[in-house]
Amino acid sequence: MKKLYDSSLFFDEMFDGNKPKPHYRSFHHKLSLFSQEQLEEKYRQAQASFLRQGITFTVYGTQDGTERTMPFDCVPIIIPQRQWTHIEAGVKQRVEALNLFLQDVYGQQNILRDGLIPRQLVENNPYFKHMMTGLQVPIKNHIFLAGIDLIRDEKGLYHVLEDNLRNPSGISYVFENRDVMKEVYPEFFSKHTILPLDKQMCYMKKALLAHRPPFMQADREPKAVLLTAGIYNSAYYDHVFLAQHLNIKLVEGRDLVVQDMKVYMKTIYGLQQVDIIYRRIDDDFLDPAVFREDSLLGVPHLMAAYQAGHVAILNAVGNGVADDKAMYAYVPDMIRYYLQEEPILPNVKTYHLGDDKQREWVLKHMQELVIKNVSASGGYDMLIGPHASEEEIALFKQKICKNPLQYIAQPTIKLSRAPAFQNGRFYPCHVDLRVYVMKGEDCYVLPGGLSRVALEEGSLVVNSSQGGGAKDTWILKEELQHAKSSSRRVVLDGSV
Repeated sequence: MKKLYDSSLFFDEMFDGNKPKPHYRSFHHKLSLFSQEQLEEKYRQAQASFLRQGITFTVYGTQDGTERTMPFDCVPIIIPQRQWTHIEAGVKQRVEALNLFLQDVYGQQNILRDGLIPRQLVENNPYFKHMMTGLQVPIKNHIFLAGIDLIRDEKGLYHVLEDNLRNPSGISYVFENRDVMKEVYPEFFSKHTILPLDKQMCYMKKALLAHRPPFMQADREPKAVLLTAGIYNSAYYDHVFLAQHLNIKLVEGRDLVVQDMKVYMKTIYGLQQVDIIYRRIDDDFLDPAVFREDSLLGVPHLMAAYQAGHVAILNAVGNGVADDKAMYAYVPDMIRYYLQEEPILPNVKTYHLGDDKQREWVLKHMQELVIKNVSASGGYDMLIGPHASEEEIALFKQKICKNPLQYIAQPTIKLSRAPAFQNGRFYPCHVDLRVYVMKGEDCYVLPGGLSRVALEEGSLVVNSSQGGGAKDTWILKEELQHAKSSSRRVVLDGSV
């Protein structure tokens, strides 16, 4: 790998100069024992495994078909446990503050009255849902599942890039990546103890069932379902996986009906009451009687049952006001305001283009910056200045001048890189990490999360819909020395 791989230009996850970092040494040694032919065969085996299991995602707007297997890379991201402990504390702190913000902004609005956040940024936000004002959500928790996206800069310091509090996807790939690695590269899973994933679905279900609706009978076990938009949704595989592993029914809007302010599922045995809906469709499509009347995905009068306290909807309606890219800049202030703590994980510097001085400076330095639409996701409607043409920059200048509140700007951070093995060779690719936080009565952080990789050489966009892929993520508890007195081997999940 040394001759083909240059790690000198950016912070590298695996290498320090030409030498693997201590927590990568045993992995690097085992990797170096494979021949080129073996690596290529294992690559084909991994892709075939994803295809065989139907592990796919959908790309909209393509002419060559929409269904694709998730591109997978065999070189994992390895994080020492001490570093992970810092990340875990940081994302828990962030989700706690964001939940308190949602409680406040749909309640007393103290943070707005105290002037820490401009009122118009909330009240003019398309994701702020007025019907949530005063509504008491179960266990005072708006955020059942959060996906916090992290990046590392040229010094190796973690920053939060984005908060995903509406319908964060991809959690199924964390588990499938691990399973494929076990199947295809069993040689890697010795000489390490790695935090396991095997109990995480139990934790997630416990968090899910903690959200009993306010007026549910105390002596009845809650019935939960996962509401999907159907097979054509880009994350449908994610929905199927979660429903199966949480052991709850996967339903579409047509499978549910509201009667007497309660929600029921249609079954061959008649109607069965539903208490908790883990929804994977956006707010605007949930209830055609309240939001988009042309929606065929939701359930008429679902919001009435929700407001009456007979059903819980997770994540809560209206969460988008807290993960809007414009609101992102204020999260450190939320942490200080609600928790009286300093942020553990810093933000990336962000320019608000509604501010005249900031906008004027940004328009002069667009070739140095990343411009993002505050409402877009998946890498869409985004300009990466250093890689943009003059025509693209001119187009975004027009967009900003026409609607400045719709965009933010951030410096182009030298994202960390890691080796990837694709098309028969190793080369460096930029990576980020989506960390999943599951919140019920307790707060759980999925060990490792989803490492996303920009497989197109030189690209900064890691989203699968834009050509990105995924890696397994290991939280390394320790590295074990081969003991002469014992032939016992520690495998991936820490069992002997």
